[in-house]
Amino acid sequence: MKLSLTGKNAIVTGGSKGIGKAITVALAEAGARTYFTYHGSEEKAELICKKPSILNTVRSFKVDVSKEVEIINFFKELDDENFQIDILINNAGVLLEKKTIHTSSLEFDNLINVNLRGTFLTGKEALKRMILKKTQSRVINISSDLGFIGRESFSVYSASKGAINALTKSWSLEFAPKILVNGIAPGPIDTDMLDLKNMSPEWRKKEEMIPLRRIGNPNEVASLAVYLSSDNSSFITGQIYGVNGGSVMP
Repeated sequence: MKLSLTGKNAIVTGGSKGIGKAITVALAEAGARTYFTYHGSEEKAELICKKPSILNTVRSFKVDVSKEVEIINFFKELDDENFQIDILINNAGVLLEKKTIHTSSLEFDNLINVNLRGTFLTGKEALKRMILKKTQSRVINISSDLGFIGRESFSVYSASKGAINALTKSWSLEFAPKILVNGIAPGPIDTDMLDLKNMSPEWRKKEEMIPLRRIGNPNEVASLAVYLSSDNSSFITGQIYGVNGGSVMP
């Protein structure tokens, strides 16, 4: 079954690297006009826009999703272009590995501001516009398996992702049937955030001790994002899907 997003307009936050990059490219290759945000990876963003298979289909915007004024200005720019949003992928996020008693309030605020506040603020602006459309829209929030199970030294990150899961379910109720809202909770995925190159052999072995006995790749997350963005997912909302090799079975 070939999924087509031709004629759809998509936004991906944090789309310049890792899972966000894979989703950006996959949506564009499926036919969606895809705008993505980045924060500190301008060169990587430019390379995506020059990719031959999606040339003239993607466009990048520098946005700090933790700052409301930047998000509002971003959406105003979309309004000026009459960019009707069909798909929003809330992907932008940061990671913090630190013991709770050593975590400062500033570190807590910084992570929550990007992961949770950024998801809320971006979603709010998109949802305000989606409810005015005649056709059904999609919101997909990227969470984590740690939002279900937690992990030592990842308490703040896990808390932010658990909150995103709750936000996803609440939005699915609030905006049904006009807007379908789902989540994807990746497990161990080979990205810069997981930092495989600097991972100790013991920790990597722990990551790989899952039923499928390997670490996933970003395209495996992106494939699900394309499906949930497509018309084939028209009876799915309020779900959090694990792409984790069986590491978590909620």
